[in-house]
Amino acid sequence: MADGLTDRGLAPDLVPDPLEPLPLLRRELHTGPSGLSSREAARRLAVYGPNEVRPAAQTGVLRELLRQLAHPLALLLWAAAALAFIAGIDVLGWAIIAVVLVNAAFALVQERQAEKAVETLARYLPAQARVIRDGEPRHVPARDLVPGDLIVLEEGDRIAADARLTEGGIEADLSMLTGESTPVERLAGPGLQAVPVLQEPNLVFSGTSATEGQARAIVFATGDHTQLGRIAALSQRTRREPSPLEKQVKKVAWLIAAVAVAMSAVFLVTGVAVGLPLTDSLMFAIGLLVANVPEGLLPTITLALAVGVRVLARQGAVIKRLSAVETLGSTNVICTDKTGTLTRNEMRLHALWTPEHGTEPGPGDTALVRAAALCTTVARETDGQWHGDPTEIALVDGAAQRAVPVDPADRDAHGRACFRFDPRLRLMSVVRATDPGRLRVITKGAPEAVLPLLTGGQPIRQAQDAVDALAGAGMRVLAVAERELPDGADVPSRRQQAERELRLLGLVGLYDPPRPEVAAAVERCHQAGLTVHIVTGDNGATAAAVARSVGIGVPDLRVIAQSEAIDDHELDHLLRLPGTEIVFARSSPETKLKVADALRAHGQIVAMTGDGVNDAPALHRAHIGVAMGRSGTDVAREASTMILTDDNFATIVTAIESGRRVYDNVRKFIVYIFAHLTPEVVPFLVFALSGGTVPLPLTVLQILAIDLGTETLPALALGRERAEPGVMARPPRPSSQGVINKDMLVRSWGWLGTVSAILVLTAFFYVLWRAGWHPGDPTGPGTPLHHAYLTATFAGIVTCQVGTAMAARTDHAALRDIGLFTNPLLLAGIAFELAFTAALVYAPPLQHIFGTAALPLDVVLLIALFPPLVWGTDEIRRWARRRHHT
Repeated sequence: MADGLTDRGLAPDLVPDPLEPLPLLRRELHTGPSGLSSREAARRLAVYGPNEVRPAAQTGVLRELLRQLAHPLALLLWAAAALAFIAGIDVLGWAIIAVVLVNAAFALVQERQAEKAVETLARYLPAQARVIRDGEPRHVPARDLVPGDLIVLEEGDRIAADARLTEGGIEADLSMLTGESTPVERLAGPGLQAVPVLQEPNLVFSGTSATEGQARAIVFATGDHTQLGRIAALSQRTRREPSPLEKQVKKVAWLIAAVAVAMSAVFLVTGVAVGLPLTDSLMFAIGLLVANVPEGLLPTITLALAVGVRVLARQGAVIKRLSAVETLGSTNVICTDKTGTLTRNEMRLHALWTPEHGTEPGPGDTALVRAAALCTTVARETDGQWHGDPTEIALVDGAAQRAVPVDPADRDAHGRACFRFDPRLRLMSVVRATDPGRLRVITKGAPEAVLPLLTGGQPIRQAQDAVDALAGAGMRVLAVAERELPDGADVPSRRQQAERELRLLGLVGLYDPPRPEVAAAVERCHQAGLTVHIVTGDNGATAAAVARSVGIGVPDLRVIAQSEAIDDHELDHLLRLPGTEIVFARSSPETKLKVADALRAHGQIVAMTGDGVNDAPALHRAHIGVAMGRSGTDVAREASTMILTDDNFATIVTAIESGRRVYDNVRKFIVYIFAHLTPEVVPFLVFALSGGTVPLPLTVLQILAIDLGTETLPALALGRERAEPGVMARPPRPSSQGVINKDMLVRSWGWLGTVSAILVLTAFFYVLWRAGWHPGDPTGPGTPLHHAYLTATFAGIVTCQVGTAMAARTDHAALRDIGLFTNPLLLAGIAFELAFTAALVYAPPLQHIFGTAALPLDVVLLIALFPPLVWGTDEIRRWARRRHHT
């Protein structure tokens, strides 16, 4: 069967050209006005397969889960859990395992986003289709349609395949493909030259809807070969890549693991070499490993990002992937739509031009506005709202505002003929009865279509100049003309009879005003070093005018009038131009994807907006895919990373600012977590280097109590820290900059950690000296020295944490610039930390478990000095840095 079909020219992997003359298309598809026979349709179904969007083969869930569980930071947590079980703290061990599993499950859900988007695409296909088979209309499952089928389309039908109209016409809702809510007319007839396929006036597409009319169409593509299937394939090929934070955390985790294991191994050998018993050396190595592993890092990052998600949700941005919060902070390019994102999506009648008075008010304005409003088909709903094309609604509203309201009932009662808008002619006309026996033709449309229909002697040159001026101001321009028919003339039966010998009434300029907050948001973008490009299906001049009105492209704006035609070389050249912002006009799905790929290739972090199904691949490919919550399609929302509940560009900028704040806060609590590693490790080094003469100052259990107990709440509270001054006055960080860099390590390990280690050792040796200890004295269980020195070291590290938490609140600014009491969650976390420590030190049951003892008053007073000493020394360091940079 397949060979026979192929011999007749029906290769299953090839799609015929739907724009070739209809007789040739029918010949190539081997079909006719009576459609296919049932047997031929069955044969073709075997060759082409079912008409459905097929998802790609999915990776096994178990395999994906194992990959997540083998994340390097997860491996460190597995090691920490094992050590907790070894130390006999089963509760902590199971808690760590729960954290690992929750994080793995969350990551696994995110990996399935592409498949979800494709499944959502499939829901756009109808269950049934009406088709002509064996010369008779019948209903068949939509999945059984094949190329060559003749389908019947009526008002309300969901279109099941890509097809070419052969007779009749419909109005089609293409919003799920184009994102434009206005229905467009589709008519049987020849195609247009050099227009995108979605704008061809004789084609309809799978997944769209017929809102009005009746037609027949010949199917030329099904399944994966349709526009819907092509978008699904693009979505599947554009796999989500790990965010910068995910990559950096993985890299840092391997670094920490390598350092921890290497230090443990080296000092295990060192301990044995200096004469320590093997048991003591092993205990020392285990303690060193636990001290180097930041067990709280992964859950703290996860919870801090979750807090950022909640904050952004209240600001109008719903984040679907936690790591995207951090990615927002590194975004340096925004590619935005125009309509509804930069503008209000509220078309208004903004300007008038008449041949007699130009743009100055004159007596001809009333006739112009009324005529434009009469040449419409909008209807009034029961709630009083207009329903129909937004352009026509703007004309009717504009007439009412100028005291010449149009009653739709009266308009229709006097109507004698209506030639609906033809996208090929770009014209619409109505024939109205004025007086008994008198008829009047009103025509409106694109100026370049209306002006050639005027009679001689009219100011065509002046009108064209006015068109250019209005379009340059960002307006959509329509020309309105009329013609009085002679007394007793018949109603024209064809539009060619009506649309001739017209008299120009004037021009109307329709304007979709920018959102008032967008200009300030764009200025904030520029202050923050962000570049803003517009990627739109609209006209280049209109989009450029909107761009300039909100400050995009200052000082250099480039306009690509037909962005589909741009090649990679020219695109790379444009994107490399410094200080240049670009309007990509008449863009297609491939254009958005091409722009996203090019920007990624240049090392940019890209946020891309979109609302239609056709935007799904680009939303998937961008680092931050931004879908519209109000006007967007389900597919766009599935493919996106962030959904704007208000469809507002300014919300993107707010989200970027929040992302920067979250990123800064992640770095703050990493500094906080890392800073106490030094005072945990240094006492072990003193123990090893002294050959056991100086006792081990901490137990593994106490280290775990610090890492998973006292530090967690203050670290989480640092994730809620307010932004430092000037967060949006600095350029985006380079994509190569890690979340942990040299300066952070120097500050945490080298400065805060060293100061803390010195203070902790001071308390450690003070307690030993106070008890009369001499090097080599026994300090094991049962000796008078055993619990006291262990407790002082543990409590000293905790109090140093308090000072570190206050110091970590700022990276550059002084603490007074953000306020000492502006983070009540941190104050509560510190209070919990101190209360938790007091319970471990003074509660007898916990003393027994953690090996602690009550501290004397002089030791308590000593370690109470540690917080201001740690914070104060770092405040001096930051002051010196600020002075050096000024």
